[in-house]
Amino acid sequence: MIRPRRLRSTPQMRRLVAETRLHAADLVLPLFIKEGLTEPKPLGSMPGIVQHTEASLAEAVAQAAAAGVGGVMLFGIPEHRDATGSQADAPDGILNRAIRIARDAARDATAGTGRPGPVVMADLCLDEFTDHGHCGVLTAGPDGDLVVDNDETLVRYASMALTQAEAGAEVVAPSGMMDGQVAVIREALDDAGHTDVSILAYSAKYASAFYGPFREAVDSTLQGDRRTYQMDSANFREGLREADLDLAEGADMVMVKPAGSYLDVLAAVAERSDVPVAAYQVSGEYAMIEAAAANGWIDRRGAVLESVLGIKRAGADIILTYWALEIAEWIR
Repeated sequence: MIRPRRLRSTPQMRRLVAETRLHAADLVLPLFIKEGLTEPKPLGSMPGIVQHTEASLAEAVAQAAAAGVGGVMLFGIPEHRDATGSQADAPDGILNRAIRIARDAARDATAGTGRPGPVVMADLCLDEFTDHGHCGVLTAGPDGDLVVDNDETLVRYASMALTQAEAGAEVVAPSGMMDGQVAVIREALDDAGHTDVSILAYSAKYASAFYGPFREAVDSTLQGDRRTYQMDSANFREGLREADLDLAEGADMVMVKPAGSYLDVLAAVAERSDVPVAAYQVSGEYAMIEAAAANGWIDRRGAVLESVLGIKRAGADIILTYWALEIAEWIR
């Protein structure tokens, strides 16, 4: 009799034959920094996650470095918002200050250790900076309704990319799902001499209900939805097409977001991509597990690890998760 169960008989045997393994370097920790805070502000919908001050951001990056986490993804929340998101590319704006703080903190935390620190990544989008909460510049559409102007938004994205690169971002991550965004950003960076700055493209980003808690995290002012530019959750082939376009435009990495409800898309993108593939375990995925665990309905640690292993098994090389620090400690 063939007995596959022999390879499951003990913890050490299961560890030996495991087909999928997590490493701290696979993980990226998203971090929110809010202008004007005097102390970190906990998020009600995301237990354990906070909006950071500049000082607590430096501490969080140092913790990520100590845990061996592969990267940090920065999101800035300004005090002032306007129609074009002018603070997004202000050299002294909150996100660009955060980039400089994170680079310094990562360098200081690893000085003399011989260990690499986390890669500093910056979200490249206007939604946190606009008073209307959309990911781009608005204009009047054919029927008089306001719509996002794709090409005018690209001008703003190029400017954001330059200020983020100048602040020290190692990776810029365009998340707005504008057509042509990767090509425009790559050209702007290269023309300015920032040829070493990488682009992590949010390639297949779906208009998802699972982003709800993120709205609190960034103090979103959005009214309505983003379905005219983020992807329809019914579409699989379109996600592959978007990834192919970003690859053709020069993306250094591509992403599928959210992760858990789009593992089929993630697996297919990973199969066809010749660059690293990322997946974002989003705020709603985090909040659901935390809520169920708080009620005693599931084992928290087991559910967290299983959810992230599933993303890794589907083909993600890089996983953005709010549990990055805890997971890194668990698997150390």
